[in-house]
Amino acid sequence: MALFRRGAKAGEAPSENLPRHIAIIMDGNGRWAKKRGLPRTAGHAAGAETFRRVATYCKDIGIEYLTVYAFSTENWKRPKEEIDAIMSLLEQYLGESIEKMERDGIRLRFLGDTSILSPRLRGLIRETDAITEHIKGFQANVCLNYGGRDELLRAARLWAEKVRDGAENTPDEAEFSSLLWSAGLPDPELLIRPGGELRLSNFLLWQCAYAEFYFTDTLWPDFDARELDRAIEAYQKRQRRFGGL
Repeated sequence: MALFRRGAKAGEAPSENLPRHIAIIMDGNGRWAKKRGLPRTAGHAAGAETFRRVATYCKDIGIEYLTVYAFSTENWKRPKEEIDAIMSLLEQYLGESIEKMERDGIRLRFLGDTSILSPRLRGLIRETDAITEHIKGFQANVCLNYGGRDELLRAARLWAEKVRDGAENTPDEAEFSSLLWSAGLPDPELLIRPGGELRLSNFLLWQCAYAEFYFTDTLWPDFDARELDRAIEAYQKRQRRFGGL
């Protein structure tokens, strides 16, 4: 089964004033499985399918960027069985889909510290990046072993190295942003969190400074095109003033 599939059926998403970049905290996989008497790993498998459908739908309606929170720097505290299942699931989807991404015009990029992942998974990530790097259009970003505070600390260390090498010691926002995992990406205009929780959970702390937040009780495996339409419609009703009047 492919990570992305062509021809996803579009719903009734409003076509004007679409956000250019949507970020999603994919929350609720474990609770979804528990409600059905299934192991948490089954929830992660269902959540991966939802990611595939939502990514395809975003591409179909004209969203340029989708960034999802797949695995945080804090998620290593979870049981080893669950961590292994998540990584195995990611390997499976990448292995099955890597040749289809170029055909479907989808670039897939990973944000976060991938150095501690398995050699096979790192190899698949490198192969994915090499195959899809030249693709223009829709881009899906997967935050893997990612944490917002960790990202900011890493950027600060990189700037300190630049200062040591003779750079000015007062970077502006653009210079600092260029040192983040998300370098080159526009900031998300809309942040969606399914699952009923009302927090950022260390996700895109710098990038979401002026994002519009949308929360829903729907668990991630049940999130669909209609739910995304509702989030976009809510976004389109907001007045974005960026501190002005």
